[in-house]
Amino acid sequence: QVQLLESGPGLVRPSQTLSLTCIVSGDSITRDTYYWTWIRQPPGRGLEFVAVIDATGDTGYNPSLKSRTSIFMDTSSNSFSLQLTSIAPEGTGIYFCARAGVAGDYALWGQGIQVTASS
Repeated sequence: QVQLLESGPGLVRPSQTLSLTCIVSGDSITRDTYYWTWIRQPPGRGLEFVAVIDATGDTGYNPSLKSRTSIFMDTSSNSFSLQLTSIAPEGTGIYFCARAGVAGDYALWGQGIQVTASS
């Protein structure tokens, strides 16, 4: 059974860097048929794509966040991580990691982690 589990701080101060990690169990992040993705949901709003990385290390970013976002994988821990610098209060929300297939189907999600950007 494949599972994704997010970890990271629940509270960050504005202008600081948010660092989140998604640990993958039951599958290898180097399998070349999947895309490992971060998605967030601000309060009262819909889902927003943040970043994606594939097994080869190729990355993609939301254009509005690209200058402040990094996604990378750690094969030794079978995990992938997100860093978002200079976070603003608007960065508050639930952050999900998810696995997408080549058809763009997000069939597997982590439970999500609540992040609040506040002083």
